[in-house]
Amino acid sequence: MSSTSRKKILIGCTGSVATIKLPQLVEKLWQNNLDVRVVVTEKAKHFLKEAELPPGIQVLSDTVEWAAWQDRGDPVLHIDLVKWADLFLIAPLDANTLGKIASGICDNILTCVARAWDPLKPLIFCPAMNTKMWEHPVTAPQLIGFKIGQFSVIELIFKLVIMGKVL
Repeated sequence: MSSTSRKKILIGCTGSVATIKLPQLVEKLWQNNLDVRVVVTEKAKHFLKEAELPPGIQVLSDTVEWAAWQDRGDPVLHIDLVKWADLFLIAPLDANTLGKIASGICDNILTCVARAWDPLKPLIFCPAMNTKMWEHPVTAPQLIGFKIGQFSVIELIFKLVIMGKVL
């Protein structure tokens, strides 16, 4: 399969400890002959070990976005990523980024991609947060707006997480 006909997946990672699983996810997608790029928030970088990703996987952050643009006519990375990708998968989606996207805030590369995303293309949200955050009364209303067009929310899997709590 040529690289032009391969499906293109953009993965967004936020500041959840579940970001430690990103290398496994990317490896599975990469093995299935998918083009993968990753956008990360600054907090996600704390949990990500880029050396564990398959070779050649681009990890893009605010630093890369701002370095790419110097003047009018220069590329705008988050717009280029929206055009490039066939699917945007935000995994994990932490409570902070959930609130930002639900409120229309776009103050980093990931939230800018989400805000500019074409609602006719699939966008999959995979929330990952502790039980208290998930069950907070603010969370359910924030998720309602994510269930439009081609947008989907993957329901949580409850399991023991690093903080010793079940989610």
